[in-house]
Amino acid sequence: MKVVILCGGRGTRLREETEYRPKPMVPIGNRPIVWHIMKLYAHYGFREFILCLGYKGDVIRQYFQNYLWMTHDVTLSLRRDSEVHFHPQDEQEDWKVTLADTGEDTLTAGRLKRIEKYLDGDTFLFTYGDGVGDIDIAATVAQHKAAGKELTLTAVHPPGRFGEIGFLDNQAAIHSFNEKPQVEEGWINGGFFVANRSVLARLKDADQLMFEQKPVQDLAKNGQLQAYRHTGFWQPMDTYQEYLLLNKLWNEGKAPWKVW
Repeated sequence: MKVVILCGGRGTRLREETEYRPKPMVPIGNRPIVWHIMKLYAHYGFREFILCLGYKGDVIRQYFQNYLWMTHDVTLSLRRDSEVHFHPQDEQEDWKVTLADTGEDTLTAGRLKRIEKYLDGDTFLFTYGDGVGDIDIAATVAQHKAAGKELTLTAVHPPGRFGEIGFLDNQAAIHSFNEKPQVEEGWINGGFFVANRSVLARLKDADQLMFEQKPVQDLAKNGQLQAYRHTGFWQPMDTYQEYLLLNKLWNEGKAPWKVW
C-alpha cells in the first residue's frame, strides 16, 4: 500500500521558515518534518511513498537526491575513475520514493488526482507534510478495511482551528464535516487518511478544489466517511511557536511521535 504525502503548499503562516524552503523541509532536529512522517509510516511497514511537490519542490528533490551523501559516512576516490562507497549505517531506510510535480498552485484534490497514475491496488494512504503524531497507522488501516467505507480519516482533539467532525452517537460513522470552524472543541481532522481508489473518481475539475471541503463533505453525506479516533499526541507545524515546540520535544528526547 502506497503512502501519498501532500508537500506542495506555501506554508504562509510559517513564513520565517518557508520563505526559503517548503514546509515539509522545515527541520525537527537535524531532519525535515517530512522525514519524521515517513519514519512513522515505515515503522508500520509502509515504505513506498509518493510526494506531491509544488512550492519550492526542487528543495525536496535535492534533499532526496543527496540523501545518501548527507546521512552516511562516505569514502571516495579522487582518481579519474572515481569510486564512491557509502558505509553501512546502523539504521538505513528501505524506502522507495516517487517525487511528482503536482503544480505550483494546485489545491489538495488536484494534487491527489495528478498522482493517481502512480497508485496501484484499491487502497492507499495519504497525509499532509506538516504534522506529526503517535498515530497507530496499522489500526487506521484495519478499521478502514473492517468498516467498508471509502475514506477513513484520523480524528484528533484540537489545538483548535481545523475541520470539525460530527459523529453519529458513539459510532465511527460521520454525519457532517465543517472545515475550519470558529469553535475550538470536539474532534478535528488530523489527516492520516486511508482511502479507496474510488475516492479519486469523485474529483472532477480537481486542480482548484480543496479535498477537505466538498469531496469530504459529500462522502460524509453519502455515508462513506468514517473516523479513527486518536486520543494520543498530534501536533501540526503551522506557526513558528509550533516549530519551536516540536524541536524542543525532539531535542529533549520527549518526542511522542518517535515510535521507531
